[in-house]
Amino acid sequence: MSVLTRKEAQTRAQLLDVHRYTVDLDLTTGEETFDSRTTIRFTARETGNTFVEIKPETLRALSLDGQPLDPERLDGNRYPLDRLTAGPHELTADATMRYSRTGEGMHRFTDPADGETYTYTQLFMEDVQRVFAAFDQPDLKSVFDLTVTAPAGWTVLGNGTATQATDGRWTIAPTPPISTYLVAVAAGPWHSVTTQHAGLPFGIHCRRSLAPHLDADADEILGITRACYDRYHEKFDEPYPFDSYDQAFVPEFNAGAMENPGLVTFRDEFIYRSAVTDTERQTRAMVIAHEMAHMWFGDLVTLTWWDDIWLNESFAEYMGYQTLTEAALPRALDSVRAGETPFPDTWVEFGVSRKGWGYDADQRPTTHPVAPDPDAVPDTASALLNFDGISYAKGASALRQLVAWLGEKDFLAGINTHFARHKFANATLADFIDNLATATDRDVHTWAATWLRTTGVDTLTAHVENTGHSWNLAVDRTGDRPHRITVGAYDHSLDTQTGTDQLVLRERFELDIPQNGTPATQPGTRPDLVVLNDNDLTYAKVRLDPHSWNTALTHLSGIPDALTRALIWNTARDMVRDGELHPTAYLTAARTHLPHETDLALVNGVLGFAATQIADRYLAPQDRPAALATLTSLCRDLLRRTEGLTAKDWEQGLGTRTPGSPDPGLRLTAVRHFIDAATQPEAIQEWLADGTVPGGPELDPELRWRILTRLAVLGATDEAVITRELDKDPSATGQEGAARCRAALPTPEAKEAAWQAMFTDDTLSNYLFTATAQGFWQPEQSELLHHYVTRYYPDATALAARRGPAIAEAAGRHAFPVHAIDAQSLQRGTDALDAPALTPALRRKLTDQLDDLRRALAVREAH
Repeated sequence: MSVLTRKEAQTRAQLLDVHRYTVDLDLTTGEETFDSRTTIRFTARETGNTFVEIKPETLRALSLDGQPLDPERLDGNRYPLDRLTAGPHELTADATMRYSRTGEGMHRFTDPADGETYTYTQLFMEDVQRVFAAFDQPDLKSVFDLTVTAPAGWTVLGNGTATQATDGRWTIAPTPPISTYLVAVAAGPWHSVTTQHAGLPFGIHCRRSLAPHLDADADEILGITRACYDRYHEKFDEPYPFDSYDQAFVPEFNAGAMENPGLVTFRDEFIYRSAVTDTERQTRAMVIAHEMAHMWFGDLVTLTWWDDIWLNESFAEYMGYQTLTEAALPRALDSVRAGETPFPDTWVEFGVSRKGWGYDADQRPTTHPVAPDPDAVPDTASALLNFDGISYAKGASALRQLVAWLGEKDFLAGINTHFARHKFANATLADFIDNLATATDRDVHTWAATWLRTTGVDTLTAHVENTGHSWNLAVDRTGDRPHRITVGAYDHSLDTQTGTDQLVLRERFELDIPQNGTPATQPGTRPDLVVLNDNDLTYAKVRLDPHSWNTALTHLSGIPDALTRALIWNTARDMVRDGELHPTAYLTAARTHLPHETDLALVNGVLGFAATQIADRYLAPQDRPAALATLTSLCRDLLRRTEGLTAKDWEQGLGTRTPGSPDPGLRLTAVRHFIDAATQPEAIQEWLADGTVPGGPELDPELRWRILTRLAVLGATDEAVITRELDKDPSATGQEGAARCRAALPTPEAKEAAWQAMFTDDTLSNYLFTATAQGFWQPEQSELLHHYVTRYYPDATALAARRGPAIAEAAGRHAFPVHAIDAQSLQRGTDALDAPALTPALRRKLTDQLDDLRRALAVREAH
């Protein structure tokens, strides 16, 4: 299959104007394929040659202006249109298309819970060709007019309002001009909750087996949707540009969500069938806000070519977090007490869960600018590699720094100019910067050059000097970006009620970096703690002065602001990764301070890094048992802190609590991490047998499968127990849980069966492949798995070539031998990168994984 190059796209865009697609899909023709008939009306500006893309199972017929074309001329995914004359044309294509099981094109899923079948499209980048014929590039926008024939009893959803003309035949209202990759259809016996807001129909949809769980959260989901919609209309001059707003929670979705105009698709894990924390609910709310921001930035105004994907994702990432913080979220949410906002500061969660993603990506050999040079994205295959922590987290951080430097008023004025100038059209980075420049006297072009066209992470290092009646702060900077930061100065204070030594904020002041050689001078004695970037408004690693760092490590839980604590934890994380802080020092800090931490996102983020990186990778194998013992001891402390919860607390969560009372979300987090760190099976076996953790919670399906997975790793369960559990929970997530458990069993037979399922028979869906891979590699089973490290590289290379980018991504991310931390494994992987058969998607994942392996070895050697 040929990938589209930027040069080809530019040539085709100069030749064609595309006006309208009329697409007729028939989903009643079988379980493996569906029928697709397409008419494209377009104009050629001059005589020339071009092509149309389609990836059919069978191409039955084509015609141009009523004249039949030879289907045999299809070359891979391209049909040539030679000697196209200037003027209007009509191209028709009639094809049989294949359903996908990998979340690409038209994905088909049969729910094991009730046997119902669902289909939905994911057409991003170049997968529209799997559904209908198209001139598939983002700057050839068009009106799309779709008709879908579906089985009786199904509901069809699309970019516009859908009406059922006859039984099974649905007509979707024509779209405004949009890009090919944004067309969306979702069909099946959906369970739906609908409402009206601001004169538009709003709906949320899921498969029927999840109906009770959607209904339980419908008020929350719709309330957040309405609040974000209203807040965006306060920010943006352009009104919402489509005729309806549906959100479909679909099975086996590869991304978190997709911003199809009028029909956003989400992975249906966001419909919670088991207990979740308020942080997880906040994440779902942020994704809702993120995708809605795309309706303007991405859908109304679309990138011209994929080098500007950051314009979509960085903007939506920033707006998602910022708008969720600002929106007047409904007070009816269960998680709200009188006088409180529904969620904590969303930027704390961003700092602890997203920003590290950007920092890590930006220090690998695959780093790239937020806005790469167009020549660095020559085709769609290379563009797909840039959906990473740089395009999302670093880009959002850069925009947050831009707002701090520019001011929100001018930033929004420039954004609104951008929308007005390019609505229903396409734009580039240059257009975006030019439009920002209309709203300010600041030199945004130079800012863009230093922030968006460069790579790497700056490091800001504080030097504090006490001069008697004042103190001086000098900041060293590695890197060339200017930074506007907030500096926080904190002093010790004795809490007379508790007798504990805490830190209180003395002052915060702004500082521009570089300082041009002049230290900042503040009155008074030097503070006990000086924190650079205290509000986390810039993107840079931070190093405190030695006195402040010692204070931070010993008094971290006494810092009053959660965002400041998040920045200190990120500093500790960076120092571990850079070999500047011993991994056990991080564990000691976690053991000391997490029992007193009040922000759930911080607890989960710190525990996650301590478990998956420090215990599993950065410490030598002989030190891992002690690390796991530290984690289980810490989790026991958290469990003791959250004793006394009632059944009503578990049912209604935070809404029933008075300040200072136990947090069920904190207890749930502790239970999960206790299970994952267990080295002896007895305690969690008792929980599984009793169906509850003493003091709660009762074991829901997620916790039961979590325990069973850990028991499988420890060799304390078997196939018969897994089968009985699957009989109790035959759902899709139950199937994934069983696959994960079977792959985790420490027997040669179980490992070989899992390997064959992943790399040989090609029948696993994307989700079942991931679950199997997650169970397979376990640090406790290194001897059993040793020979699979050698097998991984050729088998993954062949798999990626057969099954495409989505499975290549899963194979590189989840099936990689991540716990094989030794020089031999690194050399074996490095040699594999020379294989010419590596697909771009797998090569990128392997390069990143091997760099992380190299870093883990360096951390071990440093200590």
